[in-house]
Amino acid sequence: MIALFGGTFDPIHLGHINMAEQCLKELSLSTLSFIPNATPVHKQGPSITTEHRLAMLKLATDTEPKFTIDTREIVRTEPSYTVLTLQELRNEHPNTPIAFLMGMDSFNSLHTWYQWQAITQLCHIVVYARPGDTYAPCEQLASYLAKAQVSAPASLHQATAGKCYFLTGQTFSAASSEIRLAIKSGKSIEPWLSPKVITYINKNGLYAH
Repeated sequence: MIALFGGTFDPIHLGHINMAEQCLKELSLSTLSFIPNATPVHKQGPSITTEHRLAMLKLATDTEPKFTIDTREIVRTEPSYTVLTLQELRNEHPNTPIAFLMGMDSFNSLHTWYQWQAITQLCHIVVYARPGDTYAPCEQLASYLAKAQVSAPASLHQATAGKCYFLTGQTFSAASSEIRLAIKSGKSIEPWLSPKVITYINKNGLYAH
């Protein structure tokens, strides 16, 4: 199975790492690829350069050999639509299950993504809930879930796409927006970031203004 975790990672925090580790464990994965996006269409653009985000991502993931980084979205010149990445991967691996990991907040707004229904046919959606996240699907998502939701991880290995699975692993509360605000305010960020990432942020004066 190919597992993907897309995001701006601005910055990559221990909540992201925990989420990826839980996905590795619960779905019995051999690898999981982080895909940093360059120009997210549905969010405000990242606040620092792509080079800084990628450097921090490498520092945060280098202790887990099963983690890889796929840079296809940050070298793409057009907007960073998830469906394009999934179409590319599906063409490269026509018979391999693909799982796309996302948080509950992203899942609740999935129906607003470009060609979201095509996304659900190109991969399995794996949803992770952080503490305090509320499951609030709209009518379209509820209809999709009624057909797609499965409760056994093995189901994701038995089909190439089309399923939806909710991770049940241990949660870790962190949000990039709160971290950026804390740095700007001069507050401690130690509980949220790896020491290597903190050192990098301090050395380069990131998010301070």
